[in-house]
Amino acid sequence: MSIGRRHFLVGSLGGMAGLTGFGRAGCAFAASIEAHSLAFYHIHTAETLKITYREHGELVAGALEEVNHFLRDFRTEQEHDIDVELLDQLHQLFIRFDRRGHFEVISGYRSPKTNAVLRQASGGVAEHSLHISGRAIDVRLTSAATADLRDAALALRSGGVGYYRQSNFVHVDTGAFRAW
Repeated sequence: MSIGRRHFLVGSLGGMAGLTGFGRAGCAFAASIEAHSLAFYHIHTAETLKITYREHGELVAGALEEVNHFLRDFRTEQEHDIDVELLDQLHQLFIRFDRRGHFEVISGYRSPKTNAVLRQASGGVAEHSLHISGRAIDVRLTSAATADLRDAALALRSGGVGYYRQSNFVHVDTGAFRAW
């Protein structure tokens, strides 16, 4: 069979699969292997990061180190491993808003020292915050109203979601599902 004919047959079968129920499974498979990219702006450091951290279902070498540095405690310059599930949650939110805009980071990783100082200054900081373990982030998405971002995060049902209307940000974490 010639290459041209083979491509025609494979393409035809793919088209038929799309017309039957098989296309949905193929789409789900394609979504699991698509590139997972995120764009960030850190409001405290004015740094930006556009990164693809997962391709074809695999983590991209060096990408997590870049994310760890970007989401470091900007007060102490300490870095910590950021939970990949947290990045996956942000990616799911980014998709829900048509992959437009970028995340504005208010707080990523917090050292225990920074968390203690913030806790003394404000009653809204948890003593055992998931920020300390790289499992939480406070963000806005430039392409979405903050209340809409909160609603989308709640719809994921895949971690904690806090809505801070006055401060205009949403807290997302990889802990148990809960909302405040």
